[in-house]
Amino acid sequence: ICDINLYSINNIDDFPLLDKDIFTSFLNEKCEHNFTCAELFAGAGGLALGLENAGFKHVFLNEIDRNAALTLKSNREDWNVINQDISDVDFSPYKGKVDLLSGGFPCQAFSYIGKGLGFADIRGTMFYQYSRALKEIDPKFFIAENVKGLLTHDNGRTIDTIYNEFKNQGYVVLPPKIFNCSLYGVPQKRERVIIIGIRKDIFEKNKDVEFEEPPFYPEMVTLRDAFYKGTMYNEDVPISKFSPYSKKKAEIMKLIPEGGNWKDLPVNLQKDYLGVSFNKGGGKTGVAKRLKMDHLSLTILCSPSQKQTERCHPFEDRPLTIRESARVQTFPDDWYFKGSISSQYKQIGNAVPVSFSTIISLSIAKYMKKKVAHDL
Repeated sequence: ICDINLYSINNIDDFPLLDKDIFTSFLNEKCEHNFTCAELFAGAGGLALGLENAGFKHVFLNEIDRNAALTLKSNREDWNVINQDISDVDFSPYKGKVDLLSGGFPCQAFSYIGKGLGFADIRGTMFYQYSRALKEIDPKFFIAENVKGLLTHDNGRTIDTIYNEFKNQGYVVLPPKIFNCSLYGVPQKRERVIIIGIRKDIFEKNKDVEFEEPPFYPEMVTLRDAFYKGTMYNEDVPISKFSPYSKKKAEIMKLIPEGGNWKDLPVNLQKDYLGVSFNKGGGKTGVAKRLKMDHLSLTILCSPSQKQTERCHPFEDRPLTIRESARVQTFPDDWYFKGSISSQYKQIGNAVPVSFSTIISLSIAKYMKKKVAHDL
């Protein structure tokens, strides 16, 4: 479909310089509009909050998980939250009422961490429901987000199929773009793919208008910025619950220095902790990982303490708390999560970082306004 520049997220030196003036100008440039949006697979609201921050008005949000839907409704009582399986929702009543359809269809089937089954996995076919919603709602624009692995899954055949399906619904689809969220005010190594589509009749009217990528945040923020009063928040991170380690895991983590992992353990403990993986060359650097306070966090996942997903606090022998995890995902402190603690971790781990979603939503709003200027 297009040339995709894949880069190493660890190669920070290759990224362009951050310019405070350009970023400030971008934020201050007014984009007054009255665009409406609707969201599928809304989760705990990371993307929805970003769209709200950019001035979009939500017509509805669809989310199958009961706790995530409760999170949305309890934080925004005026939002129309549809807590149903997307397959059972009739979207035709919303035809002509939505300017932008957004959402990230379930990405587990395309993730490097998952089994990579793609369309053989029912979760990998949820984009077809997204496509059905496009057909029934007929929005002017859409935005879909997913994991980086979507672009290379099955040697590119997966993304080709998705693109063709979107095009068959009458949309011009822009080339996918991999965004490194750490360049947009998010204190973690997290990459997301963004796909933008424009209804053909809208695209044809203003062909000369191109989508402009948002400028980078003026500085790299770290865990210290997320946890303490300063650049990102006006107060230190609130005290909140966390899922404690087992006694055995806690003893292991006590031996890991800040920024370290299983490789810092004595060899006998490496063998015991890794099990059969040790004889296969060891585990990945995320195993028994202790974060570093003045660096980016590893990607926040749905569970903070399972093997290969440890995200240990920089100097306390525990996982990150709910509020610490939420801050790494740049949620505001007054955004509360419903359900069990495991459900809350899952909601946070699956979310789009709010700072990134706000920036990309502002860019989309400005693009939409230029594309439909003749209709305003």
